[in-house]
Amino acid sequence: MKFAIKSIIAAGILTALSGCNSTADSGASSEITSAVASAERKADNRARDQYRNPEQTLAFFGLQPNMTVVEIAPGGGWYSEILAPVVKGQGTLYAAHFPANSEGYFKRSLDGFKQKVADDARFSEVKITEFAPGTHTNIAPAGSADMVLTFRNVHNWYMRQGDEGVLSAFQSFNKALKPGGILGVVEHRLPEHRDDKDQQRSGYMKQSYVIDLAKQAGFELVASSEINANPLDSANHPKGVWTLPPRLALGDEKAEQYKAIGESDRMTLKFKKL
Repeated sequence: MKFAIKSIIAAGILTALSGCNSTADSGASSEITSAVASAERKADNRARDQYRNPEQTLAFFGLQPNMTVVEIAPGGGWYSEILAPVVKGQGTLYAAHFPANSEGYFKRSLDGFKQKVADDARFSEVKITEFAPGTHTNIAPAGSADMVLTFRNVHNWYMRQGDEGVLSAFQSFNKALKPGGILGVVEHRLPEHRDDKDQQRSGYMKQSYVIDLAKQAGFELVASSEINANPLDSANHPKGVWTLPPRLALGDEKAEQYKAIGESDRMTLKFKKL
């Protein structure tokens, strides 16, 4: 009974919060619109816009071309391919990638991104820094950033290092930001009524948890949005979020069913550094 009551209270809080702050700012800058529409973007990347909604998401966070922006764990550069052209010549983009001493997948990912920066003129002004919770936290000069953006990363820090990893990550973002600077978070969303233990292996996180850890790190939630919501996603799959596209971890098994669901249900949260 206590668990049910707690779930109802948490759901009520989030519903009220969403009701107050769920509408994104209207209209992206022309630079964002142009970058998203650019024919230079990979076709595979553009195909995922229907799930990631980059133009609306970046407008909601308030991205402007003259900002100093830090993208956390950019991977192969899906969002970097949009962010770099937006700020090129007016602002600065720091790509806080895996540490230089990484191995295996992490090293291959970093090397691939470095090659992209070297070969692609759109990335010529990108500054690569290192990021790993607890060990590599100088993602940009302290107090220099207008905005820090992280897309679908919180579950990785939690699955590897629990609360300590998530808190360390948010604290490093706070250190890099100017007073009043913006932290934008997009993350796979676990329904509030589910057991907290489901966060450990599913790849989904509770919105209330993310908000709480960000607050502990010195942030205030200023808005939330349903831009990246997917009501078809139950967040209850055999191989967690990786069951869904684009991973399709079960291979051909029920592939059409999971393709019909699409990518995960996601929270989109805008915080301000206090």
